[in-house]
Amino acid sequence: MSQDLLETIEGGVATLTMNRPEARNALSTAMFDGLYEALPRLANDPAVRLVVLTGAGAAFCSGGDVKGFARRASGEASTMTFDHRVTDVRTRMEVSRWLHEMPKPTLAVIPGPAAGAGLSLALACDMRIASEDAKLTTAFSKIGLSGDFGGSYFLNHLVGAAKAREMYFTGQVLSGAEAQRIGLVNRAVPAAQLAEAARAWAAELAALPTIAVGYMKRNLNIGLRGSLSDVLDAEAIHMIRTFETADHKSAAAAFVEKRAPSFEGR
Repeated sequence: MSQDLLETIEGGVATLTMNRPEARNALSTAMFDGLYEALPRLANDPAVRLVVLTGAGAAFCSGGDVKGFARRASGEASTMTFDHRVTDVRTRMEVSRWLHEMPKPTLAVIPGPAAGAGLSLALACDMRIASEDAKLTTAFSKIGLSGDFGGSYFLNHLVGAAKAREMYFTGQVLSGAEAQRIGLVNRAVPAAQLAEAARAWAAELAALPTIAVGYMKRNLNIGLRGSLSDVLDAEAIHMIRTFETADHKSAAAAFVEKRAPSFEGR
């Protein structure tokens, strides 16, 4: 894995750190390649029970390489056709789908600026914790672009159509505290407390019944786009599957014995 993306696994928590602090962790080809490789692998690793996405230093991710955009806009030729470029961008966007759909919880830890595609990646995660003074913005309108990596989908569902349009059209900048108030992030804490708060929440999430959480995630995602009947069908199937897990059986016994359950993700 490139040094642009660092990976650690500890206590069932896999942490992916976008590592270009000198550029506010702006997305690079190596970073995309690393995420594209790591996320499917971690999704299928039984030792991993939670995936954390964060940025090195004082930023989460400032989005795409605007300097590269400027070079292309000034006439630097591309050897790729229009269709090839669309396919290339769409392939990279699969990282958002993996964050959103993998059968394990995903948590974005936002120490500072999350802009453009960087914000979209944070929104693709199941939950978000941010520094109160972090800056979150779509930013695309500031450079005449329409947006990518699923932000249009996630913002509509998180904050509603009107607020999503305002954020996209104006490039409005929200603090972490403001983002929590409107439901864009789950928790916002003082910067000095972020690392410890994130570790504690990650440990709590990693201790959950992993298989059941994966099915909950499927149910909830179906609920975003499907009918009530679709959700009921999925819930019926997934309930029977989770009844058969070791986690459920041990938790049921713990309930009867009036003790706390301990989940192993089986």
